[in-house]
Amino acid sequence: MKPTRRTVLLAATAAALFPGVPARAAAATALQPYANYWYPDSLPSGTPGTGITWRSLKAWRAADDADLAFNAAAVPLAARFTPTPVNTTARSGQARIQSLVSFGPTSSNPSQGSATSDYYAFGHWAYVDELVFWGGSSGEGLILAPNAPIVDAAHRHGVPVLGNIFLPPVAYGGQLQWTRDLVQRDAAGHYPLATQLVAVASAYGFDGWFVNAETGGGDAALGADMLGFVRELKSLAVAVGQRVTWYDSMTVSGSVSWQGALNSRNQAFFQAADDMFVDFRWTASSLASSGTLAGQLGRSRYELWAGVDVEANGWNTSENWDAIVPRDKTHVTSIGLYRPEWTRNHLPSGQRGPGDFHAADDRFWTGRSLDPSQPDATDSWRAPAVSVADRSTVSAVPFASVFNTGHGLRWYEGGVVTSDAAWNHLGLQDRLPSRQWVVRTSGTRPTVSFDFADAWRGGSSVLVAGEPTAPVTVDLYASRLPVGVDTVVELTHRIDAGAVNVELAVATAEPGSPGATPPYTYLPVVPVNSVNGWQTMTMRLTGLSGTGTVNALGVRLTATEGPVKWRLGGIAVREAGVPEVPGEASDLRVTDASGGDLRLAWNPAPGEVRHYTLHRVLPDGTRRFLGGTCQRAYFLGGLQPEQGEAAARFELRAVGELYTASAPATVTHTW
Repeated sequence: MKPTRRTVLLAATAAALFPGVPARAAAATALQPYANYWYPDSLPSGTPGTGITWRSLKAWRAADDADLAFNAAAVPLAARFTPTPVNTTARSGQARIQSLVSFGPTSSNPSQGSATSDYYAFGHWAYVDELVFWGGSSGEGLILAPNAPIVDAAHRHGVPVLGNIFLPPVAYGGQLQWTRDLVQRDAAGHYPLATQLVAVASAYGFDGWFVNAETGGGDAALGADMLGFVRELKSLAVAVGQRVTWYDSMTVSGSVSWQGALNSRNQAFFQAADDMFVDFRWTASSLASSGTLAGQLGRSRYELWAGVDVEANGWNTSENWDAIVPRDKTHVTSIGLYRPEWTRNHLPSGQRGPGDFHAADDRFWTGRSLDPSQPDATDSWRAPAVSVADRSTVSAVPFASVFNTGHGLRWYEGGVVTSDAAWNHLGLQDRLPSRQWVVRTSGTRPTVSFDFADAWRGGSSVLVAGEPTAPVTVDLYASRLPVGVDTVVELTHRIDAGAVNVELAVATAEPGSPGATPPYTYLPVVPVNSVNGWQTMTMRLTGLSGTGTVNALGVRLTATEGPVKWRLGGIAVREAGVPEVPGEASDLRVTDASGGDLRLAWNPAPGEVRHYTLHRVLPDGTRRFLGGTCQRAYFLGGLQPEQGEAAARFELRAVGELYTASAPATVTHTW
């Protein structure tokens, strides 16, 4: 029987569990917004710890939520497609992946990023089918709504995000009263908390709830109430496009008894929900029988997530992968990865920079080969890319990426540093390459990675470094981009060392079979005048044969002098001509202030807006980047007057999909 791990994120242990996240007591102000969390109805006895607010979900009202504008996601859930798999082992239409991630302690998830690059800036969305914003604790709150940056980043990649309902075991402070509060009924026999949960997800723009009822001591009556609650929650959720996932914990008898299987003791909850996380106690035979039973119930076996606990050992976790995703026959169930943020948390002090994190995350998601097109069959860790086909959302023009991962050591605009402060904000993350990193060459393979030492825009660029002995093609995006007579591709790049000929690789058809190279056509990237060392070249796509769509985008590099360091700063597919500039936001205003802490709000800019950026205009006229957001409100903390400055001046710009920026809206704040 496999041990289980259920880390309860108590405020007292937050610093040890999350060394990159400052303790809220030290960082918080009365104005700084955080992701919301609640108890179902009744609150604990005593008083909350420092920086913790006890709230009742039953009493929540959107109209009274002062932080709603900061926490409501703005990016709709993008449609996905599945390209031809990049290797011969990954399957489409079979196992998928659910990821249960704790981004920070329950009470300390800032609504709009924070001033550190040490963050779980996940970028391998192509392999994930559902993200659970894991959290909740008896001392802070049991119901946790995901913050907007994470939802916006996930939605941009087509991944739904669920909030978490955690009713802890008694050993971790769980109280059976909280379970009864959750499933209480009103005079009409309905479940008011089910209505509240759907209302919260609708107001905040996320996609449903993960229900994890682990407080023991219940009876058959409570089990029946829980089943009725889940059924009503699902009925209300499906009507507005939301989802419900059930954790294999409480059984129909009302007791908590983790089955490690789908069976008669929990199948009613599975049938009431969209899918179920199967507890870590599973065996090969219990998963096989679970898949069979799911089919007998008229459900897909891939609506069962077989729990794989990677919190402690990451890619060193020993698992019976053939029981879930066998290499030589149909997959048995899907995979539920518990706490893959190990890739960040296991890094030692002094080695937690963004580059270190992405190197670890690449190892976890693509395997020891670090190339999803070339899985290492001797690797004991069966990385997701080995078994699961990637997906993409790159299917409409205009499309652009500056390879911003959502965190960085500085902020760049046009190749110039406009803030030298470290930061994270996943809402600013681009649609990232789905296959990190496919490198095709008959010679020496260079390294390919996100790099944070320089960028064209945002905080990162793609760096290709090494001494290639033959032409190297780097796959960037699997796509379904329509090609018209005026379609162009814009490439921004820089050569930092050596000499290299650059070509754009464009495929207008799918590869002939899984694992085959896309049928690329190579278009020369002619050197042009540089801006801050970066060159931007625009190429027409007319004359390419194919189906009228761009199915893959990449670059081919041929070194003529080495070693080579080549940086890719941006790519865009658009119609020829001058790109459209977004309209200007209006009524930029300070809505609350306390010393150097400000809350700003504004009315939306007309038209399509990717995000907004905020700058401070210094007394000498230079602009300093303060932050960006997809929302229409922003918190600025710890501002100080510049020497001789009577009032601070702020500028807000709307940024479009092609990174064109509007004229500024301005506001001043008198010190």
